[in-house]
Amino acid sequence: MQIVWAYRATDPLAPRRCPPVPTPHRSPRPPRPRAAPPQRRRPRKQDERPRWGMRVATGLSVLVLGAGGIGHAVVTNLETGIDRIDPFKDMKNRPRAGNGMNLLLVGTDGRDKITAAEKKKYRLGGAPCHCTDTIMLVHLSADKERASIVSLPRDSYAEIPAHRDRTTGKEHAAHPVKLNAAYAEGGPNLTVRTVEHMTGVKVDHYLEVDFTSFMTTVDTLGKVKICTTRPMKDSYTGLDLAAGTHELDGGQALQYVRSRHIDGAADLGRMQRQQKFMASLIKQATSSGVLLNPVKFREVASTMLRSVRADKGFGTEQMLDLGQAMRGFSAASSEFTSVPMGNVAYQVKGIGSTVKWDPKKSKQLFQALRDDKPLTVARPKQAPAKKVDVAPQQIRVQVYNGTPKDGLGSTVDAALHATGFNTTRAPLTAPQRDLKHTLITYDPRWDRSAKSLSAALPGAELKAVKGQGGTMKVTAGADYRAVERVRAEEPDPGRFGAVKGDEVACP
Repeated sequence: MQIVWAYRATDPLAPRRCPPVPTPHRSPRPPRPRAAPPQRRRPRKQDERPRWGMRVATGLSVLVLGAGGIGHAVVTNLETGIDRIDPFKDMKNRPRAGNGMNLLLVGTDGRDKITAAEKKKYRLGGAPCHCTDTIMLVHLSADKERASIVSLPRDSYAEIPAHRDRTTGKEHAAHPVKLNAAYAEGGPNLTVRTVEHMTGVKVDHYLEVDFTSFMTTVDTLGKVKICTTRPMKDSYTGLDLAAGTHELDGGQALQYVRSRHIDGAADLGRMQRQQKFMASLIKQATSSGVLLNPVKFREVASTMLRSVRADKGFGTEQMLDLGQAMRGFSAASSEFTSVPMGNVAYQVKGIGSTVKWDPKKSKQLFQALRDDKPLTVARPKQAPAKKVDVAPQQIRVQVYNGTPKDGLGSTVDAALHATGFNTTRAPLTAPQRDLKHTLITYDPRWDRSAKSLSAALPGAELKAVKGQGGTMKVTAGADYRAVERVRAEEPDPGRFGAVKGDEVACP
């Protein structure tokens, strides 16, 4: 999986402040001459660590270098190992730049350096298509307070501009393709041109990483915690996770972000898992000491940079500037979404089924990026809630009072309704009035809903009743104390279907 980035300073003419290098980590080589005398870099605080989800892309290491307290000299040394490319060569009529920084992240399916054992274990034996496996557009706000990460489905219907095929040298007129084919036909240059044409967002810097680098990076940084409320199994990638919390190594993480045959969500579900993975990496970076340990940091950075490809303009100063901009990030600083989709099975002759974007909503989404506006809506702060498989709003509940206590049924109904359950608002009296333990009866066909309801009523007994139908029945017993807040694993999306990183990472 290779990766691509884009960077733009808010004001290229503004004077650039280069924070000083901490003395203990200064390179023995003299610094490069500057137009102005070097300024002393103010000491870094413990909480000023970069916390951006793009770490999953491995190319993130380039950005972290400037923020890890290592400084100019070390970054300069590591920069020399980056494979340079020119994705912006001869590009004309590009979109106008907006506020903030826009980055393009692209992961390719390169697997040349993966061992035979790894290919077998992680189901990577197929021939690579030399196309993009992951495409994400990232916007860093001008105030350095927010990172908006937009996934672009690889099967998106795209019309790529006229170009020369990088393999055959043949000239091609503009024609329709799936978005991930742009890389196969014209490499990074055509990929950037196509994304800019589709989104109207200017791409400013480019990074690229493959499967090998992804796995190595995760292993070097440490295992990543992933939470799931249901089992996940994909015979294509070999992913096999039980419900619960797991710590994934590099190979398992690759299986997790590549799987698209777990359920009917297909590629959309895969994009959501990629976003969860990035959010978990952000949270891990918040508590990790790697970025504050110069020796470990250099080891991690060197490992990640071995297979990074970047544009020629992305150098030491850009790394330092972007790293400084990201110092105060947390999981809540990031927001994730996918391009709003219209027709998810748009048939194109000679290409097959593609994903057609919703023209109106996608236009509004990219305009928000250009205008430097947040994609998520402000939500009132609430107490932590348990994650459940089925959203409470989708669960119909009839409450009964199984005790002599007057009004208990109404109390339970109101409490369940307040946490989101679709209660009848008309509690009834149960035939049995001496029930000791609260009871939930349900039709076995709705067992997932029953488990989600029981999470809100700790200690309640579950009893399957064939033929009961889709309505859950809760009979309050003498042991009832309160209803606990629950929410769906997938939080309620806002205007653009965007969620914040702290809403999708493990609690």
